[in-house]
Amino acid sequence: MSELDHNHALNQSIDALSDALQSGRFVRMRRLLASLHPAETAHLLESLPPNERKICWPLINPDLRGDVLSYIGEEVRTDLMTNMDTADLINATEDLDPDDIADILQDLPDHVVHEVLKAMDGQHRRRVEAVMAFEADSAGGLMNTDVTTVRTDITLEVVLRYLRMLGELPENTDSLYVVDHDDHYLGTLRLSQVVSRSRSLLVSEVMSHQVEPIPANMSDRDVARRFEKHDLISAPVVDKDNHLLGRITIDDVVDVIMEEAEHSMLSMAGLGEDEDTFAPVKRSVHRRSVWLAVNLITAFLASWVIGLFETTIQKQVALAVLMPIVASMGGIAGSQTLTLVIRSMALGQLNDKNERWLLKKEMLVGASNGLIWATAIAIVTIIWFNSIALGLLIGTAIVINLIAAAFAGVTIPLALKRVGIDPALSGSVLLTTVTDVIGFMAFLGFAKLFIV
Repeated sequence: MSELDHNHALNQSIDALSDALQSGRFVRMRRLLASLHPAETAHLLESLPPNERKICWPLINPDLRGDVLSYIGEEVRTDLMTNMDTADLINATEDLDPDDIADILQDLPDHVVHEVLKAMDGQHRRRVEAVMAFEADSAGGLMNTDVTTVRTDITLEVVLRYLRMLGELPENTDSLYVVDHDDHYLGTLRLSQVVSRSRSLLVSEVMSHQVEPIPANMSDRDVARRFEKHDLISAPVVDKDNHLLGRITIDDVVDVIMEEAEHSMLSMAGLGEDEDTFAPVKRSVHRRSVWLAVNLITAFLASWVIGLFETTIQKQVALAVLMPIVASMGGIAGSQTLTLVIRSMALGQLNDKNERWLLKKEMLVGASNGLIWATAIAIVTIIWFNSIALGLLIGTAIVINLIAAAFAGVTIPLALKRVGIDPALSGSVLLTTVTDVIGFMAFLGFAKLFIV
């Protein structure tokens, strides 16, 4: 089935569930939910308003609820878990991987977390606690502790017998990890090598040293970048002493990439990547009001600058007509630079050595575009208002604002990053303020000096 057909089928399931909800056919709802993959059920729940979610959730097979929770967004997951008692949570997390359990438990009160951990067997609890000891957005918080290890001094025949004895390997296992007697990571042994090479060979003769271990404190962004650069399917995670702690697999990295993409898009509007589309009105109003308040302050600043030249605008009405052009050109040019810089920062391409070069380059681009479009806008203005002075004025303001926009587009995200603020979250608001203020100041200031 193609992705388009799959999405169409899922939309049909959503429609069918909505019809069943309205008609109260709970048996049909239960059958429909049971026929879906947990990821599809999670998507379906996220596509329903809160009241309908509360009706659907109890109808999901209790043995599948943990899998559904592992796929669902943090905000929706938290809302669903508030209506679950401790026994239901224990049952839901019973068969999940440690990294998925850790993601779910981080949204719960401490006393509930303690009860859930207490109900686990000793080995499973230690694995979950090992993951929870790290930040959620680090390699340690991302890893799964379920790994298969071998030693260097055994033959591939022994390895094969060991694998048969295990009976089943963890999901997405493409390699075994080679460790010494103290669990220090030494290298990887690909399963393809195990089945294709002579069984009399030692692991030390076949193992690879190409896969570098990932430090447990590495950020999930850097983990995703390493997987992308080296085309990894899985990678070992080690502590500062090179002890093997677990592994990260490609499915975990895909989740990180998706979250980063959502974060980049939603942050521009001041929203979190786990924003619930169907969140209650009160919660949505509260979150968005903060962002609107910040924007209002910057808008008042731009209006204050315009107010300084009120008399000038009254004498030359054409200035009011042309002001939006100056602000708009600066805003668009600055947004282009800002987006480029934030992307480069996310990819790890920017550093202390090339920041100055990028700043010079972007300012040259701004100056060049400024001259090109200033000429075009000046010609139109001269023809429109029959005033050469007004054409030269707006042309000069455009050049100044586009250079300022390039400067701000580079320096604002770099400055925000140095003080620990996400550039994607507040960079665009600050940039718009800079381009509006400088554009209006240049345009109206020169008008007061040379025209009015």
